[in-house]
Amino acid sequence: MSTDTDERARRWRLVLGEDGPDTHLGAADRGMDSALAELYDRSGAGGAGERSGGLGDSAPRVNRWLGDIRTYFPSSVVRVMQKDAMDRLGLHRMLLEPELMEAVEADVHLVGTLLSLNSVMPDSARESARTVVRRVVDDLEKRLARRTRSLVQGAVDRSTRTHRPRRVADIDWNATIRRNLAHYLPEHRTVVPRTLVGHGRRSPGTHKDVVLAVDQSASMAESVVYASVFGAVLASMRSVRTSLVAFDTAVADLTEHLTDPVEVLFGTQLGGGTDINRAIRYCQGLITRPTESVFVLVSDLYEGGVREQMLRRVAQMKAAGTQVVVLLALSDEGAPFYDHGNAAALADLGVPAFACTPDAFPELMAAALQGDPLAAGDPAPA
Repeated sequence: MSTDTDERARRWRLVLGEDGPDTHLGAADRGMDSALAELYDRSGAGGAGERSGGLGDSAPRVNRWLGDIRTYFPSSVVRVMQKDAMDRLGLHRMLLEPELMEAVEADVHLVGTLLSLNSVMPDSARESARTVVRRVVDDLEKRLARRTRSLVQGAVDRSTRTHRPRRVADIDWNATIRRNLAHYLPEHRTVVPRTLVGHGRRSPGTHKDVVLAVDQSASMAESVVYASVFGAVLASMRSVRTSLVAFDTAVADLTEHLTDPVEVLFGTQLGGGTDINRAIRYCQGLITRPTESVFVLVSDLYEGGVREQMLRRVAQMKAAGTQVVVLLALSDEGAPFYDHGNAAALADLGVPAFACTPDAFPELMAAALQGDPLAAGDPAPA
């Protein structure tokens, strides 16, 4: 059988299900076939030619299925399947019946699932969904807020540099060594610190600017949740002026909702294309004090816009003195899928791109605010 014939047989098998041609399916195809079968295959209880879904009333099973279809299908197909599930299986019942929602362990993944259903969710189900999302968000804030505020505030206080540190504890030894490498004495194997670099103290009322730009494509669901929580925590601090922008092919400035991360999350729309260049252009307009600003881009870097302009804008930010941070994911999911070419191009500009866990994010932000080399988080494998 030729390769073309194999591919045709594979496609017909996925379209027709068990009634299709007998052909071998790989692991990914089997997962895809299973997700399709649960929604579209014939039920033993139905008559010939009749179709009915197989998800039943198990909320955990529904939640897994919703995650599966986001894994195996593009966002345009996912929206169709979610709509079909709403119509054919009464999927909205999961969101309307408290006993079903209580059967699901409320976590970041469930929040991502609910947000992905936002555009097809019945109005009567939104309050139930908000209750679940708020419970998860409140738990995340309790876990992450105190440490984030402590580290970020300390970084802001110590971000001013001085050549006359008042105390030994105020000396930045790494910066001092770098500044005095020209005074290295080989015979003594030491550096003579002719110029000290230390941490000064910021005047009351001064602040740093942080701009978070978050890719809301379907694969970034968990990152969107964590970025929204961290954005709300940062926005609660007077010493940090925070802006939050979510983007796909359009840009949504959600800064005004940062007092309530649940509002931020329901202001996003998971799925769709990605125009990173357009998002960066918008964020450039928010940065009015480049040397006092940190720009954090959370994206898998699959660019649907103009790649060359995207890279040029990042270079412009760097040249203006803005600290640029690119996170391929803000999640606990391990090594993410991402565009290796764009990640390498950013690294050539001096902007490494890597994944970061939520627990490591506070240290990362502290380092960025102080202008230190970004060592937090493990770079994603090439």
